[in-house]
Amino acid sequence: MNDDDKDSGKDSGNDILKIGGEDYRSRLIVGSARYPNHQVLLEALRASGTELVTVALRRVNLDDPTGENMLSLLRRENFRLLPNTAGCYTVRDAVLTAELAREALGTDLIKLEIIADEDTLYPDAEKLLEAARILVDKGFRVMPYSIDDPITCKRLEDIGCVAVMPLGSPIGSGMGVLNPYNLRLIRDKVTLPLIVDAGIGTASDVAIAMEAGCDAVLVDTAIAKAREPVLMAEAMRAACEAGRKAFRAGRIPRKQFAEASSPTEGVVRSDID
Repeated sequence: MNDDDKDSGKDSGNDILKIGGEDYRSRLIVGSARYPNHQVLLEALRASGTELVTVALRRVNLDDPTGENMLSLLRRENFRLLPNTAGCYTVRDAVLTAELAREALGTDLIKLEIIADEDTLYPDAEKLLEAARILVDKGFRVMPYSIDDPITCKRLEDIGCVAVMPLGSPIGSGMGVLNPYNLRLIRDKVTLPLIVDAGIGTASDVAIAMEAGCDAVLVDTAIAKAREPVLMAEAMRAACEAGRKAFRAGRIPRKQFAEASSPTEGVVRSDID
């Protein structure tokens, strides 16, 4: 594979998102947890325009004789699946979960999560790096959920991950992107797709992440627990598209003082004789 074919967070001009050798038109990744029922889930996913949906293997009933489990519904709608290792606290459990997901779902794309503690649900950076090395060596295309630290994200890139997924704020908090500056630092250091994962609360949070140079945003609770999940999914889609366009267009520099937008030449002055 030559350099032109590698996945990159840099703007390629055609604005197709590449992750792990696959192309995506949508830059919104959506989770499948916490929805009131499967019908609302499907309607929200359709409204979001997403192509990639995260699933936790422990919540998927592969033996449901009715054929109407969540997995079969998602496949029927032609969504691509991103299994995750949610709920894992050790390297061993995360690697085992990833291997089970690959066998059950037929994909080596994995969202790697290793949680450090129950209070913050923050990622354990040390264990994350170790597990990422193991999974990359086993042929997985790893998308790690990490802290918003440019050094950790760069190390994950060097290991061979196909994307980096720093948090915006704690999982399910709805606090939004607490440190856009860190995202810009990561953007400068990492050439991989940069995806904000966790903490999104509303559409403006998505726009902020995209305007900071992120390539995509993963949203779950903010849609699933909204008063009207389908309407919120539409809002998230619009915000993702608007934020991406704003980033590509380039914002004007911030200035301390005002600058008139209209020319001052020829302005009538009553104080001049």
